[in-house]
Amino acid sequence: MTKEKERKMFVGIVWNCAAELKFILTAILFLFSLITILQFMPIRFSTTCISVPSFDSVSVSISAINASTALPPPPPALENGVIKRAFNPFGSAAYNFILMSAYRGGINTFAVMGLASKPLHVYGKPSYLCQWIPNTNMHKPINVTGTKILPDWGYGRVYTVLVVNCTFPIPVSDGGKLLIHATTNGGGDSEFNSTDTFLALTESEKDFTNFISTFNKPPKYDFLYCGSSLYGNLSPQRVREWLAFHVRLFGVKSHFVIHDAGGVHEGVMAVLKPWIEKGYVTLEDIRDQERFDGYYHNQFLIVNDCLHKYRFQAKWMFFFDVDEFIFVPKKSTIKSVVDSLSDYTQFTIEQMPMSNKLCLEEDRGKSYRKWGFEKLVYKDVKRGIRRDRKYAVQPRNVIATGVHMSQNTVGKTTHKTEGRIKYFHYHGTIAEHREPCRQLVNATTITVDQIPYEVDSTMRDIAGTVKRFELKMIGSTLQKTRQ
Repeated sequence: MTKEKERKMFVGIVWNCAAELKFILTAILFLFSLITILQFMPIRFSTTCISVPSFDSVSVSISAINASTALPPPPPALENGVIKRAFNPFGSAAYNFILMSAYRGGINTFAVMGLASKPLHVYGKPSYLCQWIPNTNMHKPINVTGTKILPDWGYGRVYTVLVVNCTFPIPVSDGGKLLIHATTNGGGDSEFNSTDTFLALTESEKDFTNFISTFNKPPKYDFLYCGSSLYGNLSPQRVREWLAFHVRLFGVKSHFVIHDAGGVHEGVMAVLKPWIEKGYVTLEDIRDQERFDGYYHNQFLIVNDCLHKYRFQAKWMFFFDVDEFIFVPKKSTIKSVVDSLSDYTQFTIEQMPMSNKLCLEEDRGKSYRKWGFEKLVYKDVKRGIRRDRKYAVQPRNVIATGVHMSQNTVGKTTHKTEGRIKYFHYHGTIAEHREPCRQLVNATTITVDQIPYEVDSTMRDIAGTVKRFELKMIGSTLQKTRQ
């Protein structure tokens, strides 16, 4: 038998006797054909339609599954002929309470500031029990129901601001610990009720003595500024102008508490530093609150902390922003104004909205040498609009506070302050690093984007005085500050 005949015989035997081998050979042929076709197909199709998981992702997924201790839901069960379904919760919802601070407010009262789950307070009825545990065994612990105050008017997001007022029926002194027992009362899960207990404040006998001393002495400051959260890429020059203006306005017995939520970068810090060294500014780092999803960088929480922390150190507290400038008429001083309003716990301040881009034609070519409030002189005079107001309080009579006013005061509030005090608002300028004058105007009145403006040179007229004041107080250290 020739070799050719042997080869044909072998192939014939294989082809006729091994059906399985036929299938394998056909599959291999199809696979190689598919690979050849895919090489000529568009990348978008091949990458989106056929994806191969990496070994890393597979190992991570397996690790995650192995790490989980949760059991799969049981199969549906029959109860009297009805299919019984199960609901299996995993993870956790928003925190019951996030403590920021607690301060003594008198010989028998405390204020505890924090964030709480907004859905819990909107749809549930959480409660708070305050417990004072004295340091000495001579006195027994005392409990009282805490009064909850939600000062952010429903603006909260995942979290809402909560102030718990703990007022005991008798004096609590000589040092001790304040515990808060926060109970959900079934909020979120009506079948489950939990109580979280946390230490809000620890006080030594010396701490109590120091508090009584501060409480009985006249306030250290005539005026204290409680600033909302500063965030974003702020303009050092605008912050510089704002500080010089208000240190001059409020005087030597004033203090400014600045809260950094990410806005105090190197340039802004250079502006704050000379005033910190002079004792006019305290800077507080509150960036950690950014972890929790509250309204506007949790500014309601921050102003309440400031209120209670400095409550007995200031006669008056002012609440406004760093793009707003308080102004009193020439024949008045800030002291004469607040003295005329001393019968009120709170007064609000009228807004003067200013354009953030309109400047005078006469400043062309030299506007870069002028300060922001010096060259932005066009005031929005549109009528029939309800504009935001800012406010000041006598803090000893305030239990909790807000951003535009407080609704938790002891005493009267007045809004009739026109002609005595107002504030100029340069909206949007605090975050601009370019020249704000983007339209130069040679007119006393103008309408832009259907908004009527007219020239108001009130702030322009005092710019020179403010500049000389800054030079006198801190020298020329900030003369090269950038926009």
